Amino acid sequence: MMKVCHMTSAHGQEDVRIFHKECRSLAQAGYEVYFVSPGETYDKDGVHIAGVEKASGGRLARALYTARNVYLKALELDADVYHFHDPELLPYGLMLKRKGKAVIFDSHEHTAEQILEEKTWIPKPIRRIAYHSFCWYQKAVCKRIDYVITVTPHVYDYFHAFQPHTTIVTNYPIYRPLDHFPDYSSKTVGFAGGVSAFWSHHNIIAALEKIDGARYILCGPGEEQYLATLKALPGWSKVDFRGLIPHGEVSAAMAQCSVGVALSAYRGCVVKGQGTLGNTKIFEQMMAGLPVVCTDFLLWKQIIDEYQCGICIDPDSIDDIVSALTTLMNDPKMAETMGKNGHRAIKEKYNWDTQKDILLDVYNTMHNPPPQAYLLCLAALRPHRGRHIPGTAVSACAKGPVQEVVFVSLCPLLHSAVLIAAIWQLDHTDARCPL
Repeated sequence: MMKVCHMTSAHGQEDVRIFHKECRSLAQAGYEVYFVSPGETYDKDGVHIAGVEKASGGRLARALYTARNVYLKALELDADVYHFHDPELLPYGLMLKRKGKAVIFDSHEHTAEQILEEKTWIPKPIRRIAYHSFCWYQKAVCKRIDYVITVTPHVYDYFHAFQPHTTIVTNYPIYRPLDHFPDYSSKTVGFAGGVSAFWSHHNIIAALEKIDGARYILCGPGEEQYLATLKALPGWSKVDFRGLIPHGEVSAAMAQCSVGVALSAYRGCVVKGQGTLGNTKIFEQMMAGLPVVCTDFLLWKQIIDEYQCGICIDPDSIDDIVSALTTLMNDPKMAETMGKNGHRAIKEKYNWDTQKDILLDVYNTMHNPPPQAYLLCLAALRPHRGRHIPGTAVSACAKGPVQEVVFVSLCPLLHSAVLIAAIWQLDHTDARCPL
């Protein structure tokens, strides 16, 4: 039985993508699965969750120490395949590869792109340096590991340019049938997820203020400052804010609604108007049987048009939001048709089972060990600390570029650059691009 170890220093121990989708699917397929993450140690659903201590302090402390703790625990498990999920683990992925392990990087987002576009707390000159350092280092590492998994086409294009063993495993939801469909006659809009500016709640509330009898059920954790801004809006009186609630209660809350919203802002992980399949929001709304009013990203619009399950609009236009919501609220039959079409789309096509097969195909390739010459080459590139390097290993590397040796020599410096570039990922209270 092949032993598999997933690694994260930033995500939760029962993260939906990592634990519920990937780890559980691998366990069900017969793999011995371990998941190393900050927190407790326990077994669940056939997955051995190995907890490590989470460093106290700020982002830098967590990037430095939590990531190392994760690596040391993962190394102790001596797995056949290591599958890591955070950019701060890139140096450790390379270390595992040098030890002859099969290594997969699961890039949930386009980190390099976000360094330039989102991390305004990093001064611009340093941000540019961090961006180029991170790009160079990430490319160098990913060319040397076995596989890269991405969630959406434009991220796939970026990695595939230098790592041919790249594939897309999107973040489609685990399909669950509905006990009953929502109340399409209500004038209630629903959203469950991060309460942040990323989801344009301020514009939604401003639009609802103009619609008689409308109500907004809003579920999820909120950023304090942003919540205070929302509560100061005149339309806040129409908001039924429920905060963070259990998963079972979310389904019941959405069943009270007639329309779902997924109005992602034009920035960050939804670059250049294309959007992302890594974000699950429209799929969750569709699975709930709700017609979706969503941002007019190219990828989302293709899905909406294919199944006629919602309306795509400009998230910055309050008039467009008012128009879309009133169209659906004033025509319950249309809302019902669109809602049921969306649910059917998830059942037929946009569900995790379709992606699970792709994931298992990736793991099937791991059954073939790397060529011995490649392992010898990796051994030769290691800092040997005075130990003799076999001549055969040197010969195996002779045809490689000089950059190989330079790359290894610069690893300590580049490690620091990667940490600076990846620190932003660790603050997962920020729900701007939740997966």
